[in-house]
Amino acid sequence: MTDKILTPITQQEELQKFCDSLSKSSFICVDTEFHRETTFWPELCLVQASAPGVEGLIDPMAPDLDLKPFLDLMADTSRVKVFHAARQDMEIFNRLIGTPPAPIFDTQIAAMALGLGDSISYDNLIQRTLRRQIDKSSQFTDWKRRPLSDKQLTYALGDVTHLRDAYLQMREQLESQGRMKWVADEMAQLSDPALYDTNPKNAWQRLKLRKTHKDYLAVFAAVAEWRERQAQALDRPRRRILKDDAIQEIADQKPKTQEHFDRLRAVPKGFIRSRNADGLIETVEAALADPDAYAPPAPKRQHNPQTPAGAPEMLKVLLKAVSDDINVVPRLIANASDIERIARGETSDDIPALTGWRYDVFGKKARSLLTGKLALAFEDGQVRLFEQNA
Repeated sequence: MTDKILTPITQQEELQKFCDSLSKSSFICVDTEFHRETTFWPELCLVQASAPGVEGLIDPMAPDLDLKPFLDLMADTSRVKVFHAARQDMEIFNRLIGTPPAPIFDTQIAAMALGLGDSISYDNLIQRTLRRQIDKSSQFTDWKRRPLSDKQLTYALGDVTHLRDAYLQMREQLESQGRMKWVADEMAQLSDPALYDTNPKNAWQRLKLRKTHKDYLAVFAAVAEWRERQAQALDRPRRRILKDDAIQEIADQKPKTQEHFDRLRAVPKGFIRSRNADGLIETVEAALADPDAYAPPAPKRQHNPQTPAGAPEMLKVLLKAVSDDINVVPRLIANASDIERIARGETSDDIPALTGWRYDVFGKKARSLLTGKLALAFEDGQVRLFEQNA
């Protein structure tokens, strides 16, 4: 690498030339370095990008640098954006361009379809696919500090140069094995705007409801919304405003005075008199005064049939055998909820394991196992499947 490559882009003309070069490719590999330990909104500190024949670093903290040329590339739906473990990067770009980038290719998800592991780390992925070792000594860099050293910049750029090579190899393997469809839906879900929704009115959906009576629901939703607004306005992490357990306790106990708040176990003593608690008592009072205006719909009670004893365990053995046979991470085929529902005899189309390619490789066998048409046996230390005679 030359010194020029290791110098982050800080000038508008240079950024435009870099983006013009990237735009010639059908895909862009992207990574970000950011800071958010003490903030609600992630503070973007560095952007790394590569495509065939081009690679570079962008300094979003540079004075007067407008990221629009690069953000236009990220918003362009005709170009694939390649990430590793995309969720946090997607959150950043969703805020910057107003929508999650699409289409995307997440190498962590692709690794599941190639039998490389579940939630594989970037350095392990590169070692497994390219047989390269990554120097991780700069992993915990404070990316807000300037200037960044050559070693830090080299480490950062490697996040997209190795990624570019791994993507090309993994894409070829998936296509040759006919497995691109297997991961396409998983990757498309990461471009769902609902994943990155920060509308305070929907904040309660991020938490688990423990009760169903209207007063609880009203206070629960109102306080969750209040916390979201406070966190965003003060740019502080949600947990630094109020912990999830505190929201649950407030909804359950419905405190109306400072003295009542001080008696709560999950709320720090004296919190209600702090700047962070501004408006909290009034929020609780308003929710209790008009529960219908604040309470979300109560969750419907699920009347699930009893799960036959041993059925989930048998299905897990089957899933492991199937996934080993085709060299795929089991969770890509079926998760714990799928297993439980199939074990109860559910056949709904909203069970992913009973649709598409998952049904072909697992769902069909799962039904046959539960109806006695398929048997499991151990032979030479391996699980074997046997079709039962009619």
